[in-house]
Amino acid sequence: MYEGPVQDLIDELGRLPGVGPKSAQRIAFHLLAAEPADIGRLQDALQKVKEGVVFCDVCGNVSAETTCRICRDTRRDVTLICVVEEPKDVLAVERTREFKGRYHVLGGALDPLSGVGPDQLRIRQLLQRIGNQVDGKDVAEIIIATDPNTEGEATATYLVRMLRDFPGLTVTRLASGLPMGGDLEFADELTLGRAMSGRRVV
Repeated sequence: MYEGPVQDLIDELGRLPGVGPKSAQRIAFHLLAAEPADIGRLQDALQKVKEGVVFCDVCGNVSAETTCRICRDTRRDVTLICVVEEPKDVLAVERTREFKGRYHVLGGALDPLSGVGPDQLRIRQLLQRIGNQVDGKDVAEIIIATDPNTEGEATATYLVRMLRDFPGLTVTRLASGLPMGGDLEFADELTLGRAMSGRRVV
């Protein structure tokens, strides 16, 4: 335990996701040794994030404007919507360069034990988007790209049930299975089972 402000800083850093006590301590002492100009830039960046970043009115992604860069891009396919849990998932899908549609960020996943139900997620907004045409075109496909864990699966199942009654709408789920470069013997049963059930003709 350190005295006063140093321990307060370590405690606050330790509350960040993925930062344990030792990492928090290392970061705190790095900041103590940093130049005042470096600390000033960090403070400015944090201030700008809190004051200048908003969530896109259309998809819920983080944005510097009321509509994000992806939703403003007229080259994107408005008939395709990829549903993800968090803004960071948008970046993950974009890195593949395989998806040319638009996104819908739910803001989390269903987790009744933590008090996260359908009303806490942006599901109603998704249903409204599907019901409204964009540039005279209907949404043709919803790709559910929630995490392959208990909460993500529960969210995907709920969405499938909600979207089932939209006429002409195709609902798909990201395939899951074996990672590239992985060994079959090290795959867990659930991953291997998913890979087996999701096999395709070659």
